[in-house]
Amino acid sequence: MSYRLRTVVPLVCLLTAAALAQQADTPATKDDILKLFRVMDTQDQMRQVMQQVIGQMADMNREVLKKRPSGVTEDDLAQMDREFKEVAKTYPVDQLMEDMVPVYQKHLTKADVDAMIAFYSSPTGKKLLREMPAMTSEGIQAAYPRMQKNLDAIMKRMDEKPPGAPNQRPDSSKD
Repeated sequence: MSYRLRTVVPLVCLLTAAALAQQADTPATKDDILKLFRVMDTQDQMRQVMQQVIGQMADMNREVLKKRPSGVTEDDLAQMDREFKEVAKTYPVDQLMEDMVPVYQKHLTKADVDAMIAFYSSPTGKKLLREMPAMTSEGIQAAYPRMQKNLDAIMKRMDEKPPGAPNQRPDSSKD
């Protein structure tokens, strides 16, 4: 191998590696992130998840309030249900997505976003996106009994606490 070739090949390799490393550190642009959101159908996914979570929160609150001796009427519960539905319907998801762009830019490079776009454009990625709302909802339903038990315990402690007593946190250092 000639001297010139032995000098040029490592130099080309070094420059290529430097270019690839720089590309890996290139920050994602707002357009990159918005494209990712479109591919992931993030806006619709968020709406669905918000509606499910708000609906489940309303159900939990309804159960907790029914158990309390606070004089909550069926009309009060119906009003609360209407309020939760209105929140779910009017939640500004598009503004929330705009707020999320800088967070994604902080944590993801252009290479990361491009790889995610490729994945979520694949059949497996599309399936994950299709199934995610159901998986999230079923996961929350599976955790509901535990969450309800914890809420009941909190409400019981609140009911047993004398009026004006300071809020005390359980001592977690004993665990």
